[in-house]
Amino acid sequence: MSSITELSLNEIVSNIKSKKFSSTEVTKAFIERSEKSKKLNAYVTENFSSAIDCAKKFDEKPNYELKLPGIPIAVKDLFCTNGIKTTAGSKILNNFIPAYESTVTQNIWQQGGILLGKLNCDEFAMGSSNETSFFGNVHNPIGENLVPGGSSGGSSAALAANLTPVTIGTDTGGSIRQPASFTGTVGLKPTYGSCSRYGIVAFASSLDQAGPMTKNVKDCAILLEVISSFDKKDSTSIDFKRNNYSSELTNNIKGKKIGIPKEYRVDGMPQEIENLWKKGIEFIKDCGAEIIDISLPHTNYALPTYYIVAPAEASSNLARYDGVKYGFRSAGENLIDMYEKTRSEGFGEEVKRRIMIGTYVLSSGYYDAYYLKAQKVRQLIKKDFDDAYKIVDAILTPSTPSSAFKIGEKSDDPVSMYLNDIFTVPVNLAGLPGISIPAGLDKNGYPLGLQIIGKPFDEQTILNIAYSMEEKINFKNNISDWWI
Repeated sequence: MSSITELSLNEIVSNIKSKKFSSTEVTKAFIERSEKSKKLNAYVTENFSSAIDCAKKFDEKPNYELKLPGIPIAVKDLFCTNGIKTTAGSKILNNFIPAYESTVTQNIWQQGGILLGKLNCDEFAMGSSNETSFFGNVHNPIGENLVPGGSSGGSSAALAANLTPVTIGTDTGGSIRQPASFTGTVGLKPTYGSCSRYGIVAFASSLDQAGPMTKNVKDCAILLEVISSFDKKDSTSIDFKRNNYSSELTNNIKGKKIGIPKEYRVDGMPQEIENLWKKGIEFIKDCGAEIIDISLPHTNYALPTYYIVAPAEASSNLARYDGVKYGFRSAGENLIDMYEKTRSEGFGEEVKRRIMIGTYVLSSGYYDAYYLKAQKVRQLIKKDFDDAYKIVDAILTPSTPSSAFKIGEKSDDPVSMYLNDIFTVPVNLAGLPGISIPAGLDKNGYPLGLQIIGKPFDEQTILNIAYSMEEKINFKNNISDWWI
């Protein structure tokens, strides 16, 4: 029999409801495994003793109507948790303890979830490898010295290593889907405005979106039901009728039209990725869906557009970290000196690089040339998708241009690192939902993912397509517990 930590969320919930396991047993099993797995560096803050107390309380008065009855969950350290340290992977927030709870985590606790701890991430979610964190890089459980992807690298590593049954990440340019692809897990970036941004440490406000990271598509649908909600505290939250995603999940996608964009065949893309994509197309056909070739002509401009818009918003959002109200403060001879020292010592290199780029593109004389132009191109990218969705129901692409790479391999080359998000960034710019599912292994046995992109607020369709493909692919992650 599988150990508790190897089970899916759906299986654990069923076992708790049938009283086969108690919440305390489940919580202790994940804590025990997490304590043996410190080498992965997935956790920034542990909440283990409090989690056991909460599990015991649940067992005393269980409520089996909840969607996450007594389920322990570790979350990305970008979500503010009331009374528990929230760092965003940065020195500047190393001592920050919020007095409020993010809406997304609040939704999880209200459905019976229990906080195991906070998971490592790239500093302020800026990175594609989890190497920019103040707390050091996370190791991918797939193999030694591999990055787990970023920025939700702690989340993807903890999930793949069975340290948490499910988790949540945030996705600004691919930060859920890319690490999911690197670790052989499922990651969904919902439509912009579907999940509240209240209480999430901001990177780029018009792009950030919280989403579920899970072992399979069914778990993803369950967790999306929990975290997606309208929130008056978030001005970008959208009030629409949300599905019961898990109960409406079906593997019947006969007659669905799936677009294959020619622009995603990029120069230098490994043959393995091309072959995986072709295999994905065959799986889709086997499921009874129709394949249609489409064009998204402005795809080539997505990455440069993103790296103008995102740093511009970051430079604005990160202006609040000045050492005055909260967070790290460095002593200075006067106010200006204190500001300068606090920010230069408190922020890491990648964050400083993006603040500088963002400040530059927003500065007088360059605003029109860069920022305004990028916003216009962003509209063209969105229009490409709008036009495509007149003839297709969803779009299939690779998730990433490669499998997981070695720690340190790209840290000296920011542009090479940025190229990791080439397939994921357009989805954020257009505000669309996208899911990455594990679809195969490369020659080294490292996972590769396929991405399904949907129409706005049509998460159900991409979940159904992913669900039907998951059955056909029958992916098995090859993890040896090398770190224990």
